[in-house]
Order: sequence, then structure tokens, then C-alpha cells
Amino acid sequence: MRISVFGFIGDGGGRSPVDGYVEYLRRIRDEGFTRLWTAQLPHEPDLLTAMAVATREVDGIEVATGVLPIQVQHPMQLAQRALTVNLISGGRLLLGLGLSHKVVAENTWGVSWDRPVRRMSEFLDGLLPLLAGEPADATGEFTSTRGGLRIPGAPTPPVYIAALGPQMLKLAGRRTAGTVTWMTGPRTVAEHVRPTLREAAGERVVEVVSALPICVTDDAAAARAQAAADYAIYGKLPSYRAMLDREGWAGPENAALIGTESEVAERIEEMRNAGVDEFVGATFGSSEERARSRALLLSCK
Repeated sequence: MRISVFGFIGDGGGRSPVDGYVEYLRRIRDEGFTRLWTAQLPHEPDLLTAMAVATREVDGIEVATGVLPIQVQHPMQLAQRALTVNLISGGRLLLGLGLSHKVVAENTWGVSWDRPVRRMSEFLDGLLPLLAGEPADATGEFTSTRGGLRIPGAPTPPVYIAALGPQMLKLAGRRTAGTVTWMTGPRTVAEHVRPTLREAAGERVVEVVSALPICVTDDAAAARAQAAADYAIYGKLPSYRAMLDREGWAGPENAALIGTESEVAERIEEMRNAGVDEFVGATFGSSEERARSRALLLSCK
């Protein structure tokens, strides 16, 4: 199982969020990590632009979008940006895509949440050929993509989709490199995510990338209270609520890996045994606790 770390734009401080992202990427590379996953949040700077700057400044580490919502961009526009970043980075980009959530799509972007699996499928119809250097010719109900791009020398990035429900997992298995999960525990991975994904993939090699909050600490009660507050929204969003319920967890604080080095290492091992191909630790807590968490992640590689 590969071990990676999750971060946000601005995690490293700096004069601007982009400076912070560059500094954090450099720091975790120097610590020994080989991949950083970062989410595109609706209110933050453009992630792919930050990645272009960061990979120009920092070598020796991959960057992955975990995840980038599709509704606010066209497949050709995204392919242009992703291929440009991969050209700059020398092929160090992994492209994780998702649909965000109904409350964001409808209330913030003014985009219908209707038939999300169909929407993602049509987006891939246009995106995947373009990333592979081929023209797209896809007509859909939500998205149509026609034409090609000229970005010579740009490697094709692997594409993952955030898939939790059975139909989206089947789509991921049939057409992408795998799935990226959040708030999803070992029993759910072993009994639901992995078998559904692998069955749909057939002979194709696909991966389960699982991200969870992590805090190595001597005060588990305080960390659990912080997790309950910081991640409360994920206990309310339907897709994550379903994953928590499958696991029998009351809330996100139960999903978080909290405790001493040995206690957290044991829970990471549970993810490995469940069939996770890449575990991504989203560190939280004090700067000291986050540093301890990153050190523990490295020791589990």
C-alpha cells in the first residue's frame, strides 16, 4: 500500500496561498513523501494553477487533485489545463475528479444535480480522448465535446473519480484508473468499494485511494472533539453520511485515525488489509501533532 499525504492550498503559510502550497509541497517532499493530494474547494484559489507553479518550483514529488469538481468547467478546458500542468511537471499530475455535492452544485453554482452518473460519464466521453492526445467527438444531454488539442509533449495523466455509490464505482471501474474515497472505513472498502470497482474493471488494473483524517496525539479526547467540529459537515452530506452509516460510525470523529503512534498505525494497517492501494493521511491538530502524524505515515510505508 502506498502512503501519501493530503493538504490544502496555503498549508505551508507564506505570503499568499500559492506560496503556502509551494512551501508545503517542498516540505513534505523533503520529509520523504512522494505524492501530495489536494482538494479544490469552491472558495479557494484555482488548484491546477497552483500546481503548475508548485511543480515548476519543486521537483521529485507528484501532485494529485483529490478532487476537482467537473460541473464548473468543460472537458476541453479541463484537458487544456491538465495537460499544461503535466507538461510543466514532466508527467507528475494525477487527475482526481468529482461532482461535489447537491447543495454546492445547486445553491452555489446554479447547476442541476440531476443524473450525476450520466453527467460524469458524458464528461469522461469528452475528456479522456483529449488527455490521450486524440480528438473528441461526443454528444450528450449535459455535455458535448468536439475537436482536439495541440499540446505536444504533454503526458497523459491518470484519471480517478470520487466514487462511493455502486453506479459511480462501476463507472470508475470501467473507465478510469480507480476511485478516491473520503470518510470511508475498512469494512466498507473491503465489502463494497473494492469488489464493486474490481468487478466492473474486469481485466483492467484499478486502484482504491482512501483518504482519512489522522492525528497522532497524547490527548485523544481533545483531538476527537476537534475532528467532530472540523469535519461536522461530512456527517451531514448524503454521500459521506452513507459511508459512515455503512461502517457503523456515529460521525466523522469515528472515521478519523486518532491516538498514539501504535494505535494509529494499527488503523492504517486495517486499511491495508481491506485492500486499499493508496492511503492518504489528512493530518490535523497542532503543528506538533501534524508533524508526528506525517512521521508516522512515513514509518508505515
